[in-house]
Amino acid sequence: MDKLQIARQSIDSIDKEMARLFCKRMEAVKLVAEYKQEQGLPVFDGGREAEVIRTNSLLVEDDELRSYYINYLQSMMDISKSYQHRLLEGARIAYSGVEGAFAHIAAKRIFPDAHLVSYSGFEDAYRAVESGECDSAVLPIENSYAGEVDQVVDLMYRGSLFVTGIYDLPIIHNLIGHPDALPEDIKTVTSHPQALSQCSEYIKKKGYCVVQASNTAMAAQSVAQGNDKSIAAIASKETAKLYNLKVIDHHINTSNANTTRFAVFSKSENSSISAADTNFIMFFTVINEAGALAKAISIIGKYGFNMKALRSHPIKETNWEYYFYVEAEGDISGKIGELMISELSDYCSMVKISGRYCGQTVLSDEVN
Repeated sequence: MDKLQIARQSIDSIDKEMARLFCKRMEAVKLVAEYKQEQGLPVFDGGREAEVIRTNSLLVEDDELRSYYINYLQSMMDISKSYQHRLLEGARIAYSGVEGAFAHIAAKRIFPDAHLVSYSGFEDAYRAVESGECDSAVLPIENSYAGEVDQVVDLMYRGSLFVTGIYDLPIIHNLIGHPDALPEDIKTVTSHPQALSQCSEYIKKKGYCVVQASNTAMAAQSVAQGNDKSIAAIASKETAKLYNLKVIDHHINTSNANTTRFAVFSKSENSSISAADTNFIMFFTVINEAGALAKAISIIGKYGFNMKALRSHPIKETNWEYYFYVEAEGDISGKIGELMISELSDYCSMVKISGRYCGQTVLSDEVN
């Protein structure tokens, strides 16, 4: 047997073992996909992927071979993601609104392979997950212009679901209209009142008449059905594509800072986050005692948790009583978190951890 035959025989043996290990690895990938579906997590986790490649590449000591191994690892990660996408095609994701609205856009970008289910209101979408009708829900919790979405925050306080992710969706408004319309044809614009307000300077400059709509997607739908080149909608690029309309003018927002934060709600808590990149949402009510709120806040800081938000909300069933909403950085699931919650019980009548998530992710503005 010559050198080539020996080498090929060795490769055949190694390939056979690699095929066995590949199948074993993909079995583990399937479990990861099942976990992500249960907890409402997207397939792509950039931090985890970078860590796997960094750590595993160090197992190859030869510098020249290591660069090839990094390419191999990236290819394997891409295959794993592709398999997870196929496995998750049956996931059902609830959102509030209609197809083409910003909630639909956010849900589509977070879960590109899932079946998106529209509900008429925030509570209906939330309850659909509680009942098992859907796997997760994507709901807005705050807008940089309009502030908190109180109804969703109340659902977080009273409901049983966990927040497993927070995503920032930049709200970019465009002027969209009939496929044959030219900019000089437009005389009237229609959209949600908030979108009209956010584009007020542009509208005033152009001298357009304004017609309010229930949401941006419905405005686009009315333009598509009306077949009038003089009427345009203010909406997203995705909405234009959905209703076969043309983007007449891009990014007409008065400000570039308009962003809506969306949360993913699931039945199971997200327990896969690394302690170094953990955030949490907590609710508490304080006992009726002088200084109780100040003491509660100081306890949170005492244990090293960095509060990014602290807001009060009225308890609707009881006049002049409030619950408090906290977003903070740190690993609440560890021993330090247990000690903090234990000490908070001295001054709080209720403490509830409503979710753990990685640092906020900005959703790409690419149209899928």
